[in-house]
Amino acid sequence: MTYVMSDLHGQYEKYLKMLEKISFSEEDDLYIVGDVVDRGPQPVELLRDMSLRINVFPIMGNHDMTAALLLRKLCTEITEDNCENQIDGELLKVIAMWQNDGGQTTLEGFRKLAPEDREALIEYMEDFAPYEIVTVGGRKFILVHGGIPYSKRSLPMKEQSVHELVTERPDYSKRYYKNVYMVTGHTPTVTIGKQYAGHIYRENGHIAIDCGAGFDLSLGCIRLDDFYEFYV
Repeated sequence: MTYVMSDLHGQYEKYLKMLEKISFSEEDDLYIVGDVVDRGPQPVELLRDMSLRINVFPIMGNHDMTAALLLRKLCTEITEDNCENQIDGELLKVIAMWQNDGGQTTLEGFRKLAPEDREALIEYMEDFAPYEIVTVGGRKFILVHGGIPYSKRSLPMKEQSVHELVTERPDYSKRYYKNVYMVTGHTPTVTIGKQYAGHIYRENGHIAIDCGAGFDLSLGCIRLDDFYEFYV
């Protein structure tokens, strides 16, 4: 079976409960459509668990991208010769903004790791895919954290802007493709319509699965084989 969830935001316990609820096994595949880190209490524990599972496939979210870039900067060896280039006032401002946007829990978790474990986890995050295209049950799915602009829907995915892939908010009122589903996170479903608060949105060829776990709402998961929805 093939499962998708997104925007876990450090909710490690919800993630474990979801794996139990779907009876996740080595025979299954799980795609996590971005924003693994920040906000929630255990982003590092969540990352480490994911990194040990060969059938869990992470896709880059905007929070993951920011964390990977800044943690790489912070973990670079700083010497008397390069300190001005590694950490300056502008970088400190960016780090402060990241911390205020939920990055503090990620930073605190990384501080507790041994240097070699920090490096391994940053490398893991840097390897998150910008998107995935999968076929399940004869149906084709594009899995992407943010989305793509409606005006660029005819552009091949490999030519799309990575920045837009992680930050775009799709027009959920419009069908992008005739025979393809686009599965996205990033946009909490409650912002699509209040009736979708804590639930997956499925209309017009879209499957929006950020149910708001990072804001104390549900963590949603969808099984692509039959569109069955799970919540914790």
